[in-house]
Amino acid sequence: MTRSRTFLAAWFTALAAIAASLACGMALADPPGRAARLSQISGAVSFSPAGEDDWVFAQPNRPLITGDRVWADNGARAELQIGTAALRLGSATSVALLNLDDRIVQIDLAQGTVNVHVRLVYPEQVYEIDTPNLAFSIRRSGDYRVDVDPAGNSTLIRVRGGEGEAWGEGAAYTVSAGQQATFVGEGLRDYSFDAMSAPDPFDDWCLERNRREESAVAARYVSPDVVGYSDLDEYGTWRPVEGYGNAWFPSAVPGDWVPYRNGQWAWVDPWGWTWIDQAPWGFAPFHYGRWAYVSSRWCWVPGPVAVRPVYAPALVAFVGGGGFSLSLSTGPVAGIAWFPLGPGDVYRPSYAVSRNYFTSINVSNTVINTTVVNNVYNNVNVTNIAYRNRGLPGAVTAVPTAAFTGAQPVAGHLVAVSPAELAREPVSPVAALAPSRASVLAVAAVAAGAGVVAVARHPPAAVLTRPVVAKTAPPPPPPSFAAQASLLAAHPGVPLQAEQLKSVQPAHAVESTKVKLVAPAVAPQPLSKGGGQGARLEHAATRAPGSAAAVPQPPQERAMQEHKAPPSGAAAPQPPAASERLLKDNRAAPAAAAPQPPNERFKQESKGPAANVAAPQPGNQHPKQEAKGPPPSAPVPQPPPKERAVRQPATAAPQERVEHENKAGLAPKAPAPPQERAQKAAPPPPPPPPQKAQKAAPKPGPEENKAKDKEHKEGQ
Repeated sequence: MTRSRTFLAAWFTALAAIAASLACGMALADPPGRAARLSQISGAVSFSPAGEDDWVFAQPNRPLITGDRVWADNGARAELQIGTAALRLGSATSVALLNLDDRIVQIDLAQGTVNVHVRLVYPEQVYEIDTPNLAFSIRRSGDYRVDVDPAGNSTLIRVRGGEGEAWGEGAAYTVSAGQQATFVGEGLRDYSFDAMSAPDPFDDWCLERNRREESAVAARYVSPDVVGYSDLDEYGTWRPVEGYGNAWFPSAVPGDWVPYRNGQWAWVDPWGWTWIDQAPWGFAPFHYGRWAYVSSRWCWVPGPVAVRPVYAPALVAFVGGGGFSLSLSTGPVAGIAWFPLGPGDVYRPSYAVSRNYFTSINVSNTVINTTVVNNVYNNVNVTNIAYRNRGLPGAVTAVPTAAFTGAQPVAGHLVAVSPAELAREPVSPVAALAPSRASVLAVAAVAAGAGVVAVARHPPAAVLTRPVVAKTAPPPPPPSFAAQASLLAAHPGVPLQAEQLKSVQPAHAVESTKVKLVAPAVAPQPLSKGGGQGARLEHAATRAPGSAAAVPQPPQERAMQEHKAPPSGAAAPQPPAASERLLKDNRAAPAAAAPQPPNERFKQESKGPAANVAAPQPGNQHPKQEAKGPPPSAPVPQPPPKERAVRQPATAAPQERVEHENKAGLAPKAPAPPQERAQKAAPPPPPPPPQKAQKAAPKPGPEENKAKDKEHKEGQ
């Protein structure tokens, strides 16, 4: 009797604490309306609760909150479901929930691979993946993959669908659907733009999980924000039930199965006592909706489809409040009991909430009149509420309090209680029991002193302390359970409020220094196909405007090594005689200054003219004819003045055409267009003066020959 009175006193103390909080409910900080679910585990996956240094084996259906950490060891995989999104972990992956509320999901990815599948993004929501190199923000539905190498030096982003933004110090880039980019170092100054890689086995597994979720029949009957609805098809059937609408009946359960009996209780802030079910489908039916007993079977009745549901730690009411005496073979022990809420029952949280939250968590999970909800909210100490399932045979589950707080499997510690005894005990929204360390870790063997904590694997120390870049400032790290224990014991079963948590020193002071916040005052720019070169050029232009220093070209060098074409964003080398430059040169320079490629080629192909022979004029005659050269004493023939003015030295024709003409022995038929424009622009040179010294002597006539012969004879 003394023990029972002690527990009743604790129960009334807890109710008084809730009543005092609700009196100023509008000033309260409501908990988030959603929690993450550890839905799939394959291989060695470990878990560390918020504020703790211990690592334990992860268990499915564990609700995850801000500050929780998950490690998927080599060859392992895991899946976290968060509202309308799924976060999948690949091998050797370390993630931490930096922030999780109704607006943001912020993930610390220090190493490994994650796939993010987002089905729906509300206008105010954002998903942010923070890595050692950048912060990646997701604001559209789609499929995203982020890889961080073991050393934390690079981050690979693949966007198969949707669009995201990569943020760094002083820079931001948009990564669109079908794009893949690798960022090295910090500041987004070095990145490469690559074609999308082919799916690997991890991608195939993620795609299969997507198809399973998208084809779920349950999506017709529940809100898309109900976490875990895709598991229901495989383990039950849907049927219309009069008065309730469509209800789900579990099929793989024994005939005496009762909700909230195959699992364990854990302490999860900020909600307090939370149910963790052992069934693979055991999340949605225990945190949303209500349970009804129809035709000797239990069925789950979801809330309205068109309303975003609010997550609840466990939709039950407790019997005995702070405990009552249970009869065991070893003697009486303190116990605690509970039963599932039915359709239309009002759920009263054990934590202090505002009126709006109190209304939302009820009307989003069952069909109920808001007037009834308001009446219960305004009368906290009401104890004469009629519950649908309380009097059903076998609906109430009772266990010793030690099994409850020690996270022991409920099914192994059941205690039968007579209906008459249960009827005498009051019904309360609070299990007025102070949590223990085992309650937080939710590992039953911890209460028995087993070394489960030491066996679980965890990330390397360098990964745990590796800084990450964040665009959104996360909240302060949560305090450890040891720091909260004395305050929790003062009000058993009631979680600490936000103001109380501020007075507790965070256990992980190092966590606040891990996050490097960046807030670039720039708009995200499209990725340059030139990759890191473009990023470095932009960075150099920002830091040193007008600098003429040469910038290295790693993307082109890498393309040459891989026998690939350089990125299209890189500058292509130009030939020395580009057409536009030729046009400008020919317009500006006189025709006489034009180069003489044919003459140069003539010198290379021939043995060269005699020393006293004038250089041949280009275009005057074919090089083969010019190569013969005139006799030494012969004058060099000159074209008429008008023809010489036309035949000015010309710019070299293309190499192939000149070689063809040289072989064929044909002179160019027409000058190149630039030459014609040069001829029109430049005046013709004056005709050269008469070359008397080179004029050939006329042949002597017959009379002159006779006179010379006569003189010759007389001389003899």
